[in-house]
Amino acid sequence: MAKDKGKGKKSGKKAPKLAKGKQARADAWKGTRSPWKDEPKMKRGEFEEEMEKLQVELVKLQEWVKVSGAKICVVFEGRDTAGKGSLIRRITERVSPRVFRTVALSAPTEREKSQMYFQRYMAHLPAAGEVVLFDRSWYNRAGVERVMGFATEEQVEGFLQNVPLVENAMIAAGITLIKYWLEVSEDEQAKRFQERDKDPRKTWKLSPMDLQAQARWFDYSRARDAMFAATDTPECPWYVVPSNDQRRARLNCITHFLSLIPYEEVPREPIKFPKHQAKGNYKEPDHPFRYVPQKY
Repeated sequence: MAKDKGKGKKSGKKAPKLAKGKQARADAWKGTRSPWKDEPKMKRGEFEEEMEKLQVELVKLQEWVKVSGAKICVVFEGRDTAGKGSLIRRITERVSPRVFRTVALSAPTEREKSQMYFQRYMAHLPAAGEVVLFDRSWYNRAGVERVMGFATEEQVEGFLQNVPLVENAMIAAGITLIKYWLEVSEDEQAKRFQERDKDPRKTWKLSPMDLQAQARWFDYSRARDAMFAATDTPECPWYVVPSNDQRRARLNCITHFLSLIPYEEVPREPIKFPKHQAKGNYKEPDHPFRYVPQKY
């Protein structure tokens, strides 16, 4: 943004400073936020062509993960409507659900509320040969739980202090931990909420909690900024994906994800299909099969 050349009065009120170290991370986060670009909408054909190439690479990654025993955990966070679910669906579209597992936990039960906060998430971390994708994660405490009052400020502050320690323990245990934040603008979020309201296929995505995303936009912004200041660490940084343009967001995020994993193409033995067996004395059964109606 260009500086104002005029000689207006400076405000005497200074913004509150964060603790040393946290301020540096907050400044770094602020400086890396991408401006929204008004680029021509990517055509579906172009998008699908590029996506097919990336999905081939995801299959190569999958085979490498199985052979190498790698443990990969990817966290997807962001405001409501940012596109987390659709991005995850594109990642998992052509790979095995036994290797790529999606975790999208519902609200905690009364029993889970009494547990150590991280406990219910630990059970879903990857074992050798697995890639786990969290559609929202333990960072619920830094976002929706904080904004909606489901956690006290003491609980939130304790969480933000402990997260780097927990994540470092995951990394020390051999887990490759990657964190993505999908960033959507206020206007685009409002537009997507309207689409959900009008599209019968998407109305299930609208809940009273979702509607607070617009009403409390700046509370969520403050919560996000505090989360980044505390948990955007050199050992486990946040990667921001501008997601107003969903097609470009998906391609950019998957490309970046693949770039972070040192996978190699696993040699594949040529397939020799066996000879088809002879029919012999087999006869088609005279059974009254219940076929579905041929409406199409």
